[in-house]
Amino acid sequence: MADRFEDLRVFVAVVSAGGFAAGAEQLGVAKSAVSRRIRELEDRLSARLFDRTTRRVQLTGTGREFHDRAVELLKCLEEAEEAASSASCELKGRIRVAAPVSFTTYCLARAVSLFLDRHPAVTLSIDTDDRVVDLVRDGYDIAIRIGELADSSLIAQRIVTIRHVCVASPALIERLGMPQRPEDLARFPGIVYSIRDASSYWRFADNVVASVTSQIDFANGDAVREAAIAGLGVAMLPTFIASDAIRRGELCMILTEHMRPPIAMYAVHPSMRNQTARARAFIDFLVDSFGKEPLWDRDLFGDRTTEGSQTPAKNVLATTSK
Repeated sequence: MADRFEDLRVFVAVVSAGGFAAGAEQLGVAKSAVSRRIRELEDRLSARLFDRTTRRVQLTGTGREFHDRAVELLKCLEEAEEAASSASCELKGRIRVAAPVSFTTYCLARAVSLFLDRHPAVTLSIDTDDRVVDLVRDGYDIAIRIGELADSSLIAQRIVTIRHVCVASPALIERLGMPQRPEDLARFPGIVYSIRDASSYWRFADNVVASVTSQIDFANGDAVREAAIAGLGVAMLPTFIASDAIRRGELCMILTEHMRPPIAMYAVHPSMRNQTARARAFIDFLVDSFGKEPLWDRDLFGDRTTEGSQTPAKNVLATTSK
């Protein structure tokens, strides 16, 4: 029976990693061992689970159905193991998390040491990707997502408020002047975060969408920030990416009175029924760590009369006056 569960783990790893070699690397075993297990599994089932070509490996229809069952069985096994060891009150096992690249770099990576200190038998595997992943298909326990969530069967837990600011370098503002309205951005070059479409990226309060001509785009928020610091254009960034550069005077917040309302960051997971105790504990940790006023927004904004309104701190914008 143990070997059969190991076959399932190997099969799920190949699917989540996107191939035999990547699955073997994820498991820390040889590719030949993975190939052998999959071949023996297909022989035992008398069914082909993968369509193999020279370039990629893709699930068959039978493979997709088997994968869904395999993920559920492995979750049930984890729950049984946790229940059996609950007397020790010690969380054990691996938590696989998908999280945005920049948030992981600036916020999450620094915070998780406390969680690991509390739970030394838990291991964290955090994959950084700004694109939306399929939690069930790719085998994640939790995904951290920013913004509006698509309707789905996923369960969401709010973590923290996320604010966006429009920013530009002092040199660019000196050259082109301080914009007073979103429409004024038409005279500015723009730097685009390519994962977002322009209608949502350049959206301001009251659903006003600025018309900005862009010559460059990046699929990474850090790169957008660095290009803005270099004076290549205006950009729209979450404050956890832009705040340090703003405080150093490398970037200026502009059009703050026109900024769209804040959004939220969520931890999403497939279902309560299949959620492990360690995953629940990690979500609780995220809420406890980030759920109050974000450290990265501290002193960045002045008084806020409502959740959607924000008045810029005068010392931050002092560098933007001409």
